[in-house]
Amino acid sequence: MIATTAENESTVDGIQRVLLKGVISLELKFSAIGAIGGRMRVLPFRVLVVIIVTTCLAYGQKSTRNNEVTKATLENGLRVVIVQDPLAPVVTVEQNYLVGGDDTPSGFPGMAHAQEHMAFRGCSGLTADQIAAIYAQLGGQGNADTQQNITQYFTTVPAADLEIALRVDAACMQDIQDSQEEWAQEKGAIEQEVARDLSNPTYKFLTRLNADLFSGTVYSHDALGTKDSFEATTGATLKKFQQDWYAPNNAILVIAGDVEPHAVLAKVKELYGKIQQRTVPPHPEVVLQSVKTESFTLDSNLPYSLVFTAYRMPGTESRDFAAVRILSDVLASQRGNLYALVPQGKALAAEFGLAETFPKASVAYSVLALPTDSDPTSATQEMHKILLDYAEHGVPAELVDASKRGEVANAEFERNSIPGLAAVWSQALAAEGRNSPDEIVEAMKQVTLEDVNRVAKSYLVDQNSITALLKPVPSGEAVSEKGFGGSEQLTSSPKKPVALPPWAESQLLALTVPALDTSWMDTTLANGMRLIVKTDKASPTVTVLGNIQHNEDLQAPPGKEGVDAVLDELFSYGTETLDRLAFQKALDDIAANETAGHDFSLRVLKQDFSRGVQLLADNELHPALPEEAFNIIKQQSAQFVAGNRKSPGYRVAHAVSVGLLPKEDPALREATPETVSSLALDDVKQYYAKTVRPELTTIVVIGDVTSEEAKSVVGKWFGGNWKASGPKPDVTLPRVPLNGVSVVTVPDPSQLQDSVNLSEIVGITRFDADYYPLQLGNHVLGGGFYATRLYHDLRQVNGYVYTVDVHMNATKTRTVYAITYACDPANVSKARQLIERDLVSMQKENVTPAELQQAKALVLRQLPLGESSEDAVAGGLLARAQLNLPLDEAARAAKRYISLSADDVRLAFAKWIRSDGFVQVVRGPAPQ
Repeated sequence: MIATTAENESTVDGIQRVLLKGVISLELKFSAIGAIGGRMRVLPFRVLVVIIVTTCLAYGQKSTRNNEVTKATLENGLRVVIVQDPLAPVVTVEQNYLVGGDDTPSGFPGMAHAQEHMAFRGCSGLTADQIAAIYAQLGGQGNADTQQNITQYFTTVPAADLEIALRVDAACMQDIQDSQEEWAQEKGAIEQEVARDLSNPTYKFLTRLNADLFSGTVYSHDALGTKDSFEATTGATLKKFQQDWYAPNNAILVIAGDVEPHAVLAKVKELYGKIQQRTVPPHPEVVLQSVKTESFTLDSNLPYSLVFTAYRMPGTESRDFAAVRILSDVLASQRGNLYALVPQGKALAAEFGLAETFPKASVAYSVLALPTDSDPTSATQEMHKILLDYAEHGVPAELVDASKRGEVANAEFERNSIPGLAAVWSQALAAEGRNSPDEIVEAMKQVTLEDVNRVAKSYLVDQNSITALLKPVPSGEAVSEKGFGGSEQLTSSPKKPVALPPWAESQLLALTVPALDTSWMDTTLANGMRLIVKTDKASPTVTVLGNIQHNEDLQAPPGKEGVDAVLDELFSYGTETLDRLAFQKALDDIAANETAGHDFSLRVLKQDFSRGVQLLADNELHPALPEEAFNIIKQQSAQFVAGNRKSPGYRVAHAVSVGLLPKEDPALREATPETVSSLALDDVKQYYAKTVRPELTTIVVIGDVTSEEAKSVVGKWFGGNWKASGPKPDVTLPRVPLNGVSVVTVPDPSQLQDSVNLSEIVGITRFDADYYPLQLGNHVLGGGFYATRLYHDLRQVNGYVYTVDVHMNATKTRTVYAITYACDPANVSKARQLIERDLVSMQKENVTPAELQQAKALVLRQLPLGESSEDAVAGGLLARAQLNLPLDEAARAAKRYISLSADDVRLAFAKWIRSDGFVQVVRGPAPQ
C-alpha cells in the first residue's frame, strides 16, 4: 500500500500519545497497538484482539437509501457509479481495477502490488513529481491498495477539486510509464514494505494460514510479494502487466460525495470515454483442495500469547456467505459462550471474525489472548469445545436476530462517512460482484436460524480447521549506545519548482480560507458538564462521544498504579440494575453500540436515542463494579503487565519516556504486577469517585437530532443527581525542560528491519503562536508523499524507507516533536543524516515559494477533508473542547496559515527545533 504522510499524520504515534497524557485522543482507548507502543499501561482487553488482527475486515455494510445513485457504463466498458452525499463539501474517487495478487505471473507474486506503486511514478502526460505535487496540494489523501482480486486507487478531495482528481486517474488508466529508472528507485521502498510486514507476527500468521488453507491455488500467496521477485521484476514486465489488465473494461469507478451526479457523469465521459478498451486475460481458475488439518507455533513480539483456530468457509460467490457473516457476528457476541471465557478469567480477550473474503472461499477465525506464561492447552481445548457445541447443537436464535438488527443498523451508520461510502460500494461491486451494498444487507436480512446452523454444522469442524499459537519471545534489555555521530551538517539545495499542467495550476494555486460548517450548539448544563450538539441528517442515526478529563499519573495514590485500567475494564460488567448479559441484551434490542469509561461513546438509531443515552448514562454513572469481576480483572491485568514489561514495545516506550522526561516527572509512573496485585475494590471505587466528575466531562452529540432534543435527553439522563463533590482536581501535567541526547537500541528478534523513533521536547505549548509555522514547515518536510522533502530524499531518491512520518504533539503544557521511519539496519544512520540535513536546511534557508505554496494548499485543503465523516467532526469538536481551544479553531487556523511567510517558518524552526537534540530509539536488529 502507498501511504501518505498526510494520512498518517492524523494518527499520532502511540508513544507520544501516552507520554504526554494531556492530548485527548479518542483512538487511545481503542488502539491496543498504540497503547502497547506507549508508556506501560494495562489495556482494555475487550477490544484488544480486534485491533491486533489488523488485516481482518469489518463487515458492517452500508445502505444507500436517501443517497441518489447514478450508474452508467461507457462505450469502452468502464462502469461508473456516482453516489451523492451532501454530508460535507468533499468527494472521494475510488478506481477499482479487477486485477490483484491472484492474477500475477508465476514466480512474481507481487507484480500487481508493484504496479500499484508505479502508478504514482508517472502516467500519461504526468511525471512522478507532478503527480506528487498535485496530490499534495489536493490535501495529501491519495492512496492505494492491492488485494487478491482487486487493485484500488482512492483519494478524497474538496468537491471543487473533483475534476483534477479525475484527470490524474484518467491519465493513469490511459498509460503508466513503468520506466526502468523509476522502478529501480521504487524497488527499494517496496522492499522496505515487505520487510515491515514480515516483521509483523499476525501478518506472518495469516501468510502461513493462507498457504495451508489454499495450497495449490492462487489464494495461497499474498499480494504483497517477495524481495526476490521484486529483484527480478523490470520496467518491461510491469508495462506488460499494465497493458494486460489496466483497461477501462476491467475497471469500476466509484465517486461519492457532495456532487451533482449528471454533471459528474458528463465529465467522466469526457475524460475517460476516449480510452480504448482492450482484451483482458482470463482470471486463473481456483480449484480448492481439502483442508489439511494442522497446528503450528510462531514466535511473536506481542506481550501476550494468541491462540487461533481458523476455518475455511464459503466465499463471496456462495449463497451461504450472508449466513457466514451472521454466524461470525453471533460467535463474536459478548452474550456468547466464546466471549464468556473472558469474564470467567480463562482468557484476556476473545474474538471471532472474518480474516479473508475471496470469491471461492473465506477464512473465519476464533482467537484467544492469554498471559505470556500460561499453558495454552486448556484454553485452546475449551475454545474448540465451544465452537463444536455450537456446530452440533446450533446457535441461540436471539443472537441471530440481534446480529441481523445490528447489520441493518450498521448500514445506516456507514452512510455517515464519504470515504466509507465509496469504499463499501467498491467492496460490493468490485470485490464481491454485487449490484450494490444494499444487496449484501438484503441477503443478510433473509438469513434464517436454519441457514446459520447449517453453515456452522458444515464448517465449524476440526477437519476443516487449522490451529496456531503466536508465542511471545521476550525482548533483550534495551542497550544504551554512544551518541549518534557522522551527521553531515549540510544544507540541501531547494527543490526545483514543479510545473503543473494548465488544468491543475490555476485551481491548485488559489489559496482561500475553506468554508467550514460552524453550526453547532455549545452549552453547559447545571452540573457543569459541557454539551456540544451538531445536527446532521445524513442518516437516521445519532452518535455520542464523551470524555472525562483525568490523569492517573496525578490522581492515582502512590503504589496504586494500574487502577485506571482496571476501572476501565469493569465498566463492561453492567450496571447496578442490569448485569453484564442483561445490559448487553438491552443494547442489542436497539442495535446500539456503547462503550463506557473516561472515554465513552454511543451509536444508536434516531428513534432509540433516548433509550441509548439512558443505557450509556446508567453504565457511566452507576457501574456495577462487581467484586467477582474485579478479582478476575486484577489477576488478568497483573499477568498482562508482567508480560508486557518483557516486550520490545514496552521497552521502546520506556526508553523514549526516560530519554525525554526528568527523573521525577509524573508521566514516568508505571503500573507493575505488584501495584496491580495490591489493588482492592475500594481503591477502584475511590478512584472512580475522584475522577468521574461532571465539570470535567464534555459530550458531543452529532446526527439526526436537534439541539433542543439532545439537550433535553442528555440533561435528563446525565443531569439530575450527578454532581461534583470536593475541589476540582488539577489534571494537567507540569511543563518539562528540554531533553538530553541519547541513543538506545531495543532488540526485537522477530523484526527484519529497524523501527526508528527520533523524539525531542520542544519548548512551546499548543497555544504558542509558533505552533502554526512549525506545522506548516512539517508539511514542507512530510505532508504530501514524494512532493515533500523527507519522502523525496529518503524514499523516492534513495529507497531507504517505505514511510517517514513527522509528528508534533502539542498539549497545554508540553510538546514532543518526533520523526519516525523504518529501514534496513544498514540504512538507519544514512536516513538520519538526511533527516538532520533537511532540518538544518529548514533552519538556515527559507523554503522555496513553491514549497510554501504547496504546504499552504495542503494544510488548507486538509481542514475540510477532516470533516468528511460524522465521527471525524465529533472527534475534532471533542478534542478542541478538552484542550480549551475555540471550537472554530480550524477556521481561525486557516487564516493564520495563509498569512505565514517563509521567514516565519525558518525562524520558528531555528528557534525551537534541535536537529541534534533527539532521543533515538531503535527497535530491531542493531543498526550497522
